[in-house]
Amino acid sequence: MPPWTVQAARPAELTALHSLLTDTCEPQDIPATALLAQAVDRGLALVAVSDGVPVGCVAAEMPSPGHARLTVVAVRQEARRQGAAAQLLAEMLRVLLRKSDEPPLISVIARTEQLTLTRLLLASGFIGTRVLRLPGLHVHYQYKSRVEYIDPEARHLVPVSAREQLVESLSPSDHAVTALVTLGGEPAFEIARFEKDDPAALQSGEAAAGIAFSGSILAAVTFLLGFAFSSTRFPDDVRLLLIGATFATVLSLIIYASASGELARLRSNSFGRIMKWGNVLSEYGGVLPFLISLPVTYAQASGDPWTTMVLAVVLSLAIGWYERSEFSIAHRFRRSRTELALKLFTAASPTIGAALVAADATSWPWTIALITALTARTWLYLFRRGAEADVAERRQWRIRA
Repeated sequence: MPPWTVQAARPAELTALHSLLTDTCEPQDIPATALLAQAVDRGLALVAVSDGVPVGCVAAEMPSPGHARLTVVAVRQEARRQGAAAQLLAEMLRVLLRKSDEPPLISVIARTEQLTLTRLLLASGFIGTRVLRLPGLHVHYQYKSRVEYIDPEARHLVPVSAREQLVESLSPSDHAVTALVTLGGEPAFEIARFEKDDPAALQSGEAAAGIAFSGSILAAVTFLLGFAFSSTRFPDDVRLLLIGATFATVLSLIIYASASGELARLRSNSFGRIMKWGNVLSEYGGVLPFLISLPVTYAQASGDPWTTMVLAVVLSLAIGWYERSEFSIAHRFRRSRTELALKLFTAASPTIGAALVAADATSWPWTIALITALTARTWLYLFRRGAEADVAERRQWRIRA
């Protein structure tokens, strides 16, 4: 474990923070006393404490709900090169990203000669987007909260000392600093060009695919439901399961249609959250109930218990493999033991249900347990797991192969 703990700064620590900043920062980099006190009051100042003494700190301000700016990152000499600054910055990013429903733009201003700070920012998911003509030459860095791609053949190196060239290189809006390297024994910025996509078109295409998929599932579920009502021997509880699957699939279609229309054009920042509802409802309310009902339908149509059980076991194995694969919705969320138990029961459900129907046993307890498991998983992913993609653990930009 590190020899320090990271915690929110308290008003009583303001004097110690001023002492820390005076010892470690240039005078022009120390925030005003009122600004630092405001950061502490708003929970936007963190300290790394070792033996009761602050050895590092990071502070930020939020001039608007959609924009946060880091004002200072400082670590005492004896605590450097041990990961204190990186841990402070990572924790501050988590604090800022939790401040509002929509992730704010997080930016930092750093002088070109602040190489240590520049390396820290670039290693933590920031990119330098433009040059600010303040006293001295400053680079504006911003945190990338979504994945974007750079053109591998549109990169070049600019020595840190070549100020005019740096200004020219960052003039296009699609160019940014992505790395700090050594060139000829001197530090140099790597400038890369980012590929620009049309978010509205991409999101509309994703929603259209969701609509087509849910439409196909709805047609299949409706067919099974028609067969269920035409058979006098079909269990009533399975009929209810299929009716619920029909309702959930129709609901996912409505959500996808809304996303492809209004959200893609007007509220694209909400697109991912709305699509998560459609994805989860279509899988746990439509696809899985449909697949689990197949052995029951086959048992009613064929009357052969042996082939019914073979089909059910194969289907259980297939669902189990899918649940473990990277294609499942569950793979996109954080895992827990409770979720693992629900996944195992979901995979075993075709075999259990087919065995009960083939033996002419009461299947109501199985149906109730299955509906409870699928409802629990739906609730878990919609309300307890956050976004589908854990962007905090992903690299914020990638090279297009």
